[in-house]
Amino acid sequence: MELTARHLNRATLARQLLLDRQRLPVVDGIRRLVGLQAQEPASPYVALWNRLHDFDPAALDAAFAGHAVVKASLMRLTLHAVAVEDHPVFHAAMLPNLRASRLYDKRYKASGLTVDDADAALPALLDHLEQPRTKGEIEALFVDRHGEEGSRWLWWALRTFAPLMHAPGAAPWSFHTAKTYRAAPLPPGEPPSHDDAVEHLVVRYLEAFGPATIADVGQFALLRRATVRTAIEAVGDRLTAHTGPDGATLYDVPGAPLPDPDTPAPPRLLGMWDNTLLAYVDRSRVIPDAYRPHVIRRNGDVLPTLLVDGLVAGVWRPVDDGIEVTAFHPLDERTWDAVAEEAVDLHTMLTERDPATYGRYVRWWDRLPAGERRLLSH
Repeated sequence: MELTARHLNRATLARQLLLDRQRLPVVDGIRRLVGLQAQEPASPYVALWNRLHDFDPAALDAAFAGHAVVKASLMRLTLHAVAVEDHPVFHAAMLPNLRASRLYDKRYKASGLTVDDADAALPALLDHLEQPRTKGEIEALFVDRHGEEGSRWLWWALRTFAPLMHAPGAAPWSFHTAKTYRAAPLPPGEPPSHDDAVEHLVVRYLEAFGPATIADVGQFALLRRATVRTAIEAVGDRLTAHTGPDGATLYDVPGAPLPDPDTPAPPRLLGMWDNTLLAYVDRSRVIPDAYRPHVIRRNGDVLPTLLVDGLVAGVWRPVDDGIEVTAFHPLDERTWDAVAEEAVDLHTMLTERDPATYGRYVRWWDRLPAGERRLLSH
């Protein structure tokens, strides 16, 4: 099947639950989405508010507290919130990259530590982290053998590739910048092999973001294209293929939603680092090329965005009296009314939790292009 850019946009919105909010428990919602970017503690909450009907933030609190959902370094070497049963296979898929990003970093090598040092420390670390521990408590474990400087670099490496999770418990969003860690729950039976785990991750990605190219899968997970290609070949006839607007081969899972390209797409107010904006090499599927540098900053910050008709049309931020929305191009009054309805509900959730959410990124608003800016409140 030949697919247009509009087909792909609507497919993404449907699979990311952004065409219609769904009535799903939070863990089921996260599982459907593969995982949620969790670099900012509030972002998984904003993501689910956008996607689940009558989302209750307390339900996500409970899922984190009960370890039904865990927060860990996974895809793209960044923090993700995933269903607990998905963590072992996603971690196995990403493990070589997670290890390489630290153990072969010139800073780690310059510390005098070796790969063997990190591997030798891992069992003691996991025993130590049967209970939540702070950074200082963890580094103290290695001081006698490696000294203070060595212990800091050893933990710097281990915290990225060891099977760990961030320990929940802090208000207002279950996690705080002062992090504590514990060992992630172990899966039943034998751990998955890397190859099997990559195959699983590829299929799950396509369910949540397809149709997509090999390069797109690699972008989402930060996996080598050759690794993704091997996995797709191994999955074989469990996948189908389409032709994209540029003639590229797009892989997909049979029977996955492919809505009519004229399907209406309501406005949405996505949180920082929403995966919908980061899941493809060609981000024009969701972000017009002219707006990409305003939304994805050079240092990697990805601002909270306004979607109109399925595409980024501006950004938003909480302010004292509501949600301030900056549109990069003119919007008609009917669209502004629909955005206002979303903003009022979002402002209520943020006010109950943390009115200053994303406040430390305020510097970017002084560097936005000219556009229409409105304060939307009750």
